[in-house]
Amino acid sequence: MTKSVHISELTWVDYDEKVRDGLTPVLLPVGALEQHGPHLPMNCDTVIPAAVCAKVAERIGALVAPPLEYGYKSQPRSGGGNHFPGTTSLDAMTLISIARDIIRELARHGVRKIAVVVGHTENLMFTTEACDLALRDLRADGIHDMKILHMGYWEFSSEETLRKVFPDGFPSWNLEHAGVMETSVMLYLHNNLVKFDKVPTHPPADFPPYDIHPVDPSRIPSSGALSSGKTASAEKGKYMFDEYVDSISAALRKEFAL
Repeated sequence: MTKSVHISELTWVDYDEKVRDGLTPVLLPVGALEQHGPHLPMNCDTVIPAAVCAKVAERIGALVAPPLEYGYKSQPRSGGGNHFPGTTSLDAMTLISIARDIIRELARHGVRKIAVVVGHTENLMFTTEACDLALRDLRADGIHDMKILHMGYWEFSSEETLRKVFPDGFPSWNLEHAGVMETSVMLYLHNNLVKFDKVPTHPPADFPPYDIHPVDPSRIPSSGALSSGKTASAEKGKYMFDEYVDSISAALRKEFAL
């Protein structure tokens, strides 16, 4: 049987052998179920970081925990808002509690090196809190040698890559929701899930620098996409995906002394 990097595909015996000494890093992808326009599946925020984690794990000798497939509530200026059918979200404390519990359980197994790899912008502050609270819990239990890296995978895009992928100018990561990057990477990873003929062609959304509660859906593009992915391609997707894998692998090797 092929050796898998996915914890869920291992026997408990094989898993225990790999992690009990604390040397093997574990990557935890944290995604969401969120609309991504009329052309992309709603699991983009899980599929992409999970794929990045799997490739990184193969490269550095790590393992990948099952991804969290639900995330914090979609926000208008970064995800279109929580009012779209299909978007299925967690309250902040629910997400914090789940991620916190997983980190503590991994520590109980012997894991001492964890990378939390976020695929949904809105998750970031709450996964930060989960890491902080889990470390507080572990210190209280006498575990002081845990190290956690916390990241959004998209932040590993270099300026050179952004110039190449967005020759007409980069709109911002918030406005890139269901735009060129996600469409390109999904074309590379799962082109059968992309309805490229449905890609919106409207200009980027224009939001004020503040939020309004309750949300007014009329202020948000009805497509759910905050910018157009019409210039996306599988070639661009491979270029960006490979950079994520290379850069995150390098960061983990450095910080975990691999």
